[in-house]
Amino acid sequence: MSTRHAIVNIQIIPKADAPADVYPAVDRAIEVIVRSGVPYEVGALGTTMEGDLDQLFEIVKDMHRAVLAAGCPSVLGQIRTFFGPAETTMGEVTKNYR
Repeated sequence: MSTRHAIVNIQIIPKADAPADVYPAVDRAIEVIVRSGVPYEVGALGTTMEGDLDQLFEIVKDMHRAVLAAGCPSVLGQIRTFFGPAETTMGEVTKNYR
């Protein structure tokens, strides 16, 4: 069996007291991914990252915590996952479209 690999796409939706507070809270969540060192791509409606499934789920939890630490009373995260062969990467999945 080949090594397993995960791709996780997450959309973070902070509940903020003011609309102007949403983007800074999302920025804090994305900073968690940046600091983790995993490969990622930020999109208009979500961020995709890849690596070890357990590590990615820890990052997802930390992203939620970062939004709460930014002062938002709650956060909704919409998550999609792929778990399969190591050769299935973000680049492999999107290579025909770039």
